[in-house]
Amino acid sequence: MTMTLTHARPVAIGRHLVGTGRPVHVIAEIGLNHNGDVELAKRLIDVAAAAGCQAVKFQKRTPELATPEHMKDVPRETPWGTMSYLDYRRRVEFGRDEYLEVARHADLAGLDWFASPWDEPSVAFLEEVGAVAHKVASASVTDLPLLRALAETGKPVILSTGMSTLAEIDDAVAALGGVDTGRLVILHATSSYPMPPEEANLRTIRTLADRYPGVPIGYSGHEKGLQISLAAVALGAVAVERHITLDRTMWGSDHSASLEPQGLEHLVRDIRIIEEAMGDGVKRVFPGELAPKAKLRRVLQP
Repeated sequence: MTMTLTHARPVAIGRHLVGTGRPVHVIAEIGLNHNGDVELAKRLIDVAAAAGCQAVKFQKRTPELATPEHMKDVPRETPWGTMSYLDYRRRVEFGRDEYLEVARHADLAGLDWFASPWDEPSVAFLEEVGAVAHKVASASVTDLPLLRALAETGKPVILSTGMSTLAEIDDAVAALGGVDTGRLVILHATSSYPMPPEEANLRTIRTLADRYPGVPIGYSGHEKGLQISLAAVALGAVAVERHITLDRTMWGSDHSASLEPQGLEHLVRDIRIIEEAMGDGVKRVFPGELAPKAKLRRVLQP
C-alpha cells in the first residue's frame, strides 16, 4: 500500500473505509460542473463509475445566504444570457427532486455521494436527501457555526484545507469535535485554479499527519495533469479528490481545472499501480530476480 505516515484509523464513508492500509479513496468532484443539468450530472456519475472511483461529490448552497453580499448584483455572462451573480447561483443549484434523482443514479452506479454545504440550511437539506458524509470546502474552513452543525449530524466529515493557516485548521478541527471522533478526514489542498506546481507544497501531507495523529490525510487537487496527485499518493495520501468534466472547454468556472474522462481513468489506474508498487519496505530478493541472479552474479554468498 502507500507510504505510511502515522497510523490513521479508518473512517467509514458509505460503503468504504478510508485510512491507512485501505485502498486510496478516489472522489470525483462534480461540483457545479453539471451546470444545473441533471442529465449532465448523471453522465459525470457514469464517468466516475467507469473510471473506478469510490464516490462523487457535489456542492450545495442556499444562494441568498452563501453568495457574498457584494457579489449578488454583479452581472454574469452565462449560457442563459446576462444575469446577476445571485440569479446565476439560483440557476445552477439543484433542489430536492434533482438531488434525489442524482443520488439514485449514483447508488445504481455503485458510488457513494455527498456534497459540500456552504451554509447551515444546506446541511439540513443534505441530511434530508441522504448524503453519506459531508465535505467542508476550503472556503468554509473558518465558518465555525457551519462546522458545528456538521459535527452535530454525526456523519463523517472531509475537511479541505486550501487557503487556510494551521491555526485556522486547528479551530476547524476543534469545531468538528477534535481528532478522536473517528469521523474526520483531512485533505491537503491549495485553492488555486488551476494550481501551478510550485504551489502544491505536497510535504504538507506529512505536516498534517503529524499535527493531527490518527486522522486520515488525503489530497484535493486543482492542478492540470496527473503527476502531482500521483505524487501525493506516493507520499501517503489515503484519499484523492479531483474535479471532473466531460470537456475542459465547457462553460463554467471549474471546467478548466478538471479532469476529462480519459484523464480520470488514467488517474485511478495509476493510483492502483502506485499502491501495489509501494510494498512494505522490507528488503528481499523477489522471485523475478532469481534467474538474473543465477545468471549475472559472479560472486555468490555462502
